[in-house]
Amino acid sequence: MPRILHLGLGNFHRAHQAWHTAHAGGWPITGVVMGNRALFDALQRQTGHYHLGIRSVGGLSVERIALHDRLILARDDPQSVIAAIADPDTLIITLTVTEKGYCLGPDGRLDLGNPAVLSDLSDGPRSAIGMLAHGLAQREDPATVISCDNISGNGRTLGAAIRDFARAAALELTAGIRFPDTMVDRITPATTAAIQAEIEAETGTPDEAPVLTEAFSEWIIEDDFAGPRPEWERAGVEIVPDVAPYEKRKLRLLNAAHSYLAYAGLLAGHRYVHEAMADPDLRAGVERLWDEAQPTLPGVVRPTLPTYRAALADRFAVAEMRHELAQIACDGSLKLRERLVPIIAEQAAAPQALQAVAAWMAFVVNAHGSGQPLTDPNAERISNLIEDSSTPDVLCKSLAGLVGLADLSEEDWATLAAEFARLSRQF
Repeated sequence: MPRILHLGLGNFHRAHQAWHTAHAGGWPITGVVMGNRALFDALQRQTGHYHLGIRSVGGLSVERIALHDRLILARDDPQSVIAAIADPDTLIITLTVTEKGYCLGPDGRLDLGNPAVLSDLSDGPRSAIGMLAHGLAQREDPATVISCDNISGNGRTLGAAIRDFARAAALELTAGIRFPDTMVDRITPATTAAIQAEIEAETGTPDEAPVLTEAFSEWIIEDDFAGPRPEWERAGVEIVPDVAPYEKRKLRLLNAAHSYLAYAGLLAGHRYVHEAMADPDLRAGVERLWDEAQPTLPGVVRPTLPTYRAALADRFAVAEMRHELAQIACDGSLKLRERLVPIIAEQAAAPQALQAVAAWMAFVVNAHGSGQPLTDPNAERISNLIEDSSTPDVLCKSLAGLVGLADLSEEDWATLAAEFARLSRQF
């Protein structure tokens, strides 16, 4: 029987790809938890099943998702993951491992000096890229591998990373493997005790691994498959010739605004997205950021932008979602490259996007100064830059270079430095 294998069995997959698949008639899913033993154990006790709470203007509804009939903890059993990738019944492989799970360098290609990659090559594969390369090399028939992470050209990027790893590991990949680009969107906060209690109260059933999400969900996939797939169109998925315009719209409107709200909102003392969005100064900043991003978007999506922006504003304002800014703030050194840097690069003047980058800079400096751990794959490098910089201007340029802003105009440098100085004085 055809099945899906998913790497990264976190909240977003269980709210998004699994939900769409369930509503498309359902293919069974082999779920791979990368390293979270507590989640793996909880789902094992529930035979892979869980409740999904969907928050809409009409209140909370709850669905039971029961597609994950096999679970693997990659940290403990990477060989079983590789075997599942190679299994001829596995026709679709999806993954949500966040940007850092791709082990990319500044050029967007696989970083062969990344510690995870070096470990894979010397001691055997444990990273998502390493396990995929080994598993795909063992297949007799092609498969479709679908990235569902917020990376520009995620399918092409994933395919290139796997091919780079295969060359380094002297592996020969099965011919005909496809890596379609995708765009995904569904706000899914981290599960808290309050969310768990609310979903359990609604169902009357204990659940160790519930998920809460919003009613809105979007999944757009490039029409580039190696073989059969679920009838995802039945569940609202769009299969299109080119995903890039929709991907840019999301990255530069939703994701860019999220990053700005996260860093500026946390600096201003807010905890949740809806609180930051209710702050008049931050709300005005979001609107200015959208104004700057809008001219950089392809013509095919421009007619949709007034409606899209209004929908985003409504989604950000839903207090019951309790979407933590700290969750969005993770991995900023990678996210800003995709979300904010292109706006600055493609606009003659983008002061609000520069302010958003400055907010990230102030956020990491504040975290370093207060001794708070920074959740970022470049945390050690950021800490070293802060320690080694002799002046605020030197630090500003060093952090800007880290996220891909090494070649700003004099005017943009002045704007960025001034915003960094202003925000840094807040603490």
